[in-house]
Amino acid sequence: MITERSGLPLSIGISGANTHDSQGLEPLVRGIPPIRSRRGPRRRRPGKLHGDKGYDYDHLRRWLRSRNITPRIARKGIESSQRLGRHRWTVERTVAWLAGCRRLHRRYERTAEHFLAFAGIAATLICYRRLDG
Repeated sequence: MITERSGLPLSIGISGANTHDSQGLEPLVRGIPPIRSRRGPRRRRPGKLHGDKGYDYDHLRRWLRSRNITPRIARKGIESSQRLGRHRWTVERTVAWLAGCRRLHRRYERTAEHFLAFAGIAATLICYRRLDG
């Protein structure tokens, strides 16, 4: 899941249990819809992307830079994860909001398409509640 700075989900996806998180980064970034703004053209991508050490691969950094996205990814063995906590808690909070949906807490759906549809509905409800209240 890719979230906005305040925790609103921008792009959501599911993968197999034995799939590494780094393999899902490119489809999630491509899935971010154009963002309407009051002034100027629509933004099609974020300015920067924060990620933990699981996304520390040179090919991902190159791919993000080719799309004019600044990667803020912690490096394995060099940087500590403490600095990343300033940005990571918003993602963890959004995941907790998704886990609060009973249908998503345990996977009742057998097909991936149905589970993804319910995750999309839950993300829509999260956005509605955050923007309405």
